Amino acid sequence: MTTVGTTQTRQGLDSRFAALSRLVELGPGRVDPKLLAESGQLLLRAGDRLKLSSDHTVVALAGGTGSGKSTLFNSISGLELSPTGVRRPTTARTHACVWGLDGAGPLLDWLQIQWRHRFARASALDKGESQLHGLILLDLPDHDSIRALTDTEADRLIQIADLVVWVLDPQKYADASTHRRYVTDLAGHEAVMVFVLNQADRLEPEELAECVADLDGLLRREGVGTPVIVPTSAITGKGVDNLKAVLAETVAGRRAAIQRLEADLDRLTLRLTKAMPVGGVPAPSPSIDDARRIGLTDALCDAVGVPAVGEAMENVYGVRSVEWVGWPYTRWAAKLRPDPLNSLRLGDLKEEIRGLAGGSVSAQSAEVDNAVQALADGLTSGMHEAWQSGIRESARSRSAQLPQVLSEELSEVAPRLDRVPGWWRLLFVWQYLLVLLFLAGLAWFGTALAFGVFGLGKLPAGLAMFGEAASLPWVGLMMLSVLGLGLLTAVASRNFVALDAGNERDRLEREMRRRVAKVAEEMVIEPVERELTRYNEFYSAMRGVQG
Repeated sequence: MTTVGTTQTRQGLDSRFAALSRLVELGPGRVDPKLLAESGQLLLRAGDRLKLSSDHTVVALAGGTGSGKSTLFNSISGLELSPTGVRRPTTARTHACVWGLDGAGPLLDWLQIQWRHRFARASALDKGESQLHGLILLDLPDHDSIRALTDTEADRLIQIADLVVWVLDPQKYADASTHRRYVTDLAGHEAVMVFVLNQADRLEPEELAECVADLDGLLRREGVGTPVIVPTSAITGKGVDNLKAVLAETVAGRRAAIQRLEADLDRLTLRLTKAMPVGGVPAPSPSIDDARRIGLTDALCDAVGVPAVGEAMENVYGVRSVEWVGWPYTRWAAKLRPDPLNSLRLGDLKEEIRGLAGGSVSAQSAEVDNAVQALADGLTSGMHEAWQSGIRESARSRSAQLPQVLSEELSEVAPRLDRVPGWWRLLFVWQYLLVLLFLAGLAWFGTALAFGVFGLGKLPAGLAMFGEAASLPWVGLMMLSVLGLGLLTAVASRNFVALDAGNERDRLEREMRRRVAKVAEEMVIEPVERELTRYNEFYSAMRGVQG
């Protein structure tokens, strides 16, 4: 059952660390760099420790000067392995005693224990020591010594040991250097911490019980939920067997390494969750909905003046058509008035349209920014401030180039306003044919009036019919018919021109809108969707880290 439980715990831990790895990938720019750095260090440490021997448990004896840590180390090992002293710390480098050396080498190398400070106990041959098989016991340098100010070996090993045994003495068990620097910081690690109240031989039973109770209360106030406190005397041996029993139980479980990593991960997760709360986090779709896409396109079309371009094109189209399909007599009369095109300053019509599309970039930039900002604001409601900034930054990542790109796109589809449709040319020929017919009728009418009514002379025999007075009503009727037909043609042409201009405007605006939507997709929506995907993956990783 223990093996099955350990395997399941290991699988769950692997899954959480995989989520933490993903979180480290997604966190830059959104999470405190210090937290990300600590997460990366924990990932490296976990990866290294889980690859090394799972049959060995690393137990570190940590304590301050004069706590009797080295004496306790020798008492547990049964050998004089670590030097002891009375007035000054004598443990300059970590000493290690290993019960069962096979497979422990790589782990000791990772712990950076020097070869001359490694000692082995063949526990299978030592009566009563077999229960400690797999134990690697470390005697750390005193964490409060002068040497510790420049040597971080004790700190390093306290951070990576599977189980930390804090060796305290009755005089300094509440010392701030231990509690503030380590115990408070490791709150929540009670499963992988043991507290030894050493030098118990110096106290009366009542005094010892009072010290244990006081230490228990102090530890609970510091966040250690159920502290394990073992009174010992390294000199007399009292309580050492009890400590060995605690160590033997830890070694037999083969779970201390995983429990230590779990505790470190839990502590880091708590800090991450405080920085990036998960509860109630909205989960927006990584794809922007159609309504927001249409809204952005509409706003950008207004920002670059698509309706104005379409209206200008329609108006200019109508003005130009007068030159080709209008009633010629009206055009000739208009020659006497100022040119409407000149009054509109539309000499180069295509450039004028392009100017409308790309005019004042500085003025358009503000409108473009407003459109992009409105999209980002609509997506970030309820998000953490860091992610709100991220969405806005993504939306605005190419906003500086956006007005120019939009103007260039619209310039490419600006219509050729100097283009003359074929039916305009046909109507032009038809109208002038009617003009010629009218002029011919006018000449006939004048000839008949001059020679047939006023008798000014006699026409040659071949032209005599043009001088007959009887033809006047018919010629007059023909002239009126030509005028009516020309006027009817002009009116109908104007209607067709208006219809065609409206269709051209619709076509132009559809094409311009399509291009604006394409630019918005590439320069605004795609970066935002990438950030939304990152957001969702980040919080999925956060939930995975929580387990």
